[in-house]
Amino acid sequence: MTDQAWNDRDWTAFDVTVADHIAEVALTGPGKGNAMGPDFWRELPELFGYIDADPAVRAVVLTGAGKHFSYGLDLVAMGGTLANVLADNAKAAARTEFLESLRKLQAGITAVADCRKPVVAAISGWCIGGGVDLICAADIRYASADATFSIREVKVGMVADVGTLARLPFIIGDGHMRELALTGKDFDAARAEKIGLVNDVADDQEAALTLARETAREIADNPPLVVHGIKDVLGHSRSAAVHDSLRYVAAWNSAFLPSEDLSEAITAVFEKRKPEFKGR
Repeated sequence: MTDQAWNDRDWTAFDVTVADHIAEVALTGPGKGNAMGPDFWRELPELFGYIDADPAVRAVVLTGAGKHFSYGLDLVAMGGTLANVLADNAKAAARTEFLESLRKLQAGITAVADCRKPVVAAISGWCIGGGVDLICAADIRYASADATFSIREVKVGMVADVGTLARLPFIIGDGHMRELALTGKDFDAARAEKIGLVNDVADDQEAALTLARETAREIADNPPLVVHGIKDVLGHSRSAAVHDSLRYVAAWNSAFLPSEDLSEAITAVFEKRKPEFKGR
């Protein structure tokens, strides 16, 4: 940016500060619970593109404003992305448009994962669906004792398609992965630490943020090009598998996402009732 530094820009979905080689990025919404709407998905790859390119930044702290990390995808605000593919008689054109939109969402999370500057997440309160996608793209994760996680997509009639199924298997064991993805159950910070999703659990939100800042400080004090090299080498062996998984799930959901069960799930969310799935 020429007229205004990227970190001084008025981002809509993020608060951003940079000091002493560390960028601090807080999700701010504008949806309730830092839900991920159009502004989030538009700004995320741009923001992390700037972070990646700025030599003044050597590490990133990623957190959520307020009590929660993120409620995940803002279904109401993102309804337009789903509308055409869910319409009656949606054929190749609508499905191709949805595929392209989905790949753009995936690219936002991938921009975090591929950022050369290590990303340390501090998670408190709810971290649901897209929130889990996002923290799977971080390098290191800390949680407060009140943090609650869920790979919630199955509950709303979707296969998680933005990164969790591609990246989380490299973080936790296969049995835990399948249990959490297939049930969509909530799990707490203690379980998250036990299975290796988070590195440590702190007493409260501020303590988790302090842990993340301390780790980011240690990283930023190391030789930056060596840090880039370590992250690149660590990511090399899994990058092809992650890329392949993302392309496969995008094609899968473009073909099979529209269903009566998905419509029922969305209706049940708005009517605040338990959905009744019929497998069609």
